[in-house]
Amino acid sequence: MSKNKLIDLNNITVSFDGETILDNLSLSIEDGEFVTLLGASGCGKTTTLRIIAGFIEPDSGDVFFDGKRINGVPPYRRHVNTIFQRYALFPNYNVYDNVAFGLRVSKVPENEIKERVMEMLELVGLKGYDKRKVDKLSGGQQQRVAIARAVVNRPKVLLLDEPLAALDYKLRKDMQSELKRIQRQLGITFIFVTHDQEEALSMSDKIVVMNGGKIQQIGTPTDIYNEPVNAFVADFIGESNIVDGVMLGDYRVKIDGREFKCLDTGFGKYEPVDVVIRPEDVDIVPLDSEKAMLTGEVTSVTFKGVHYEIIIDVCGFKWLIQTTDISYVGEKVGVYIEPDAIHIMKKSEYSGTFGDYSSFSDDMDPEGEDGESSEEGDE
Repeated sequence: MSKNKLIDLNNITVSFDGETILDNLSLSIEDGEFVTLLGASGCGKTTTLRIIAGFIEPDSGDVFFDGKRINGVPPYRRHVNTIFQRYALFPNYNVYDNVAFGLRVSKVPENEIKERVMEMLELVGLKGYDKRKVDKLSGGQQQRVAIARAVVNRPKVLLLDEPLAALDYKLRKDMQSELKRIQRQLGITFIFVTHDQEEALSMSDKIVVMNGGKIQQIGTPTDIYNEPVNAFVADFIGESNIVDGVMLGDYRVKIDGREFKCLDTGFGKYEPVDVVIRPEDVDIVPLDSEKAMLTGEVTSVTFKGVHYEIIIDVCGFKWLIQTTDISYVGEKVGVYIEPDAIHIMKKSEYSGTFGDYSSFSDDMDPEGEDGESSEEGDE
């Protein structure tokens, strides 16, 4: 069943202090979708959220909501609510009064307020907490109060600006499931901002990958992961080995002088391409095996609990392989790749920038747990 288009951003451009933050961006969001804007800090995702909310007006371009142009319409007149990293709850109010606040401002009758507040508290798993002071709640409980307060007004769209950033890992995982459950139960559109790829993959109906104020790719989590359009997306969504290749024709690509079968067509003969192969799709085989398509030397082995992460030097290119089978540093091994594990991409401005694991480290997280931001300072 097709859904109705709810939000349309047409050719949106935004600049701050002479720097372009959104560059001619266009995006459509359907009613009832869970859409995630995914990208590193400074890519424009939070600015996009604020354009929809009405906190920022575009320098050029049009914003449509349910078919009506809403440029210049103030935030309080849009059918949108926003949850930020900091939940902005009233510490001197109890849970009930925090959730009821917006309804009272709108002069909703008290009997209706009570019914709607108690319904929302049950929805977010806080039944019986109505008289609890919010400063006595855990971070996860405070976030649930923020969600209840945001949806009790029955907005058509809920905007979430990295709302899980302040939570610890386990609670964050729990709240990912809770947010998806709440979204499905309410049936309203959620637009979620994050730089966390795992969060985006696990929660979204649609992911919008952004970089440099532009949309790199829009698709389902499966599409984005399995069919990235360029090296940036392939690297940003999960780990990827991205190697240079040359198309020999339909279903045939040359990598490191060796011909491989693939499932891709439509490229020019002898066209240089980027070849992406996920670490979990590479098999390590004995050096003398007839399956050994490429050969190399193991340079690093890291135990990750459910699998090993193994770095293999193949002709100077460091491949990352995830496997449940152990190998040892210094061991000479073969590499086997099935045709459906190979994905061919056009060369792009990101070619040669990503995909080699010469300096691979678990600690290489430019934003980190303490470095997350809502992009207030960089957009």
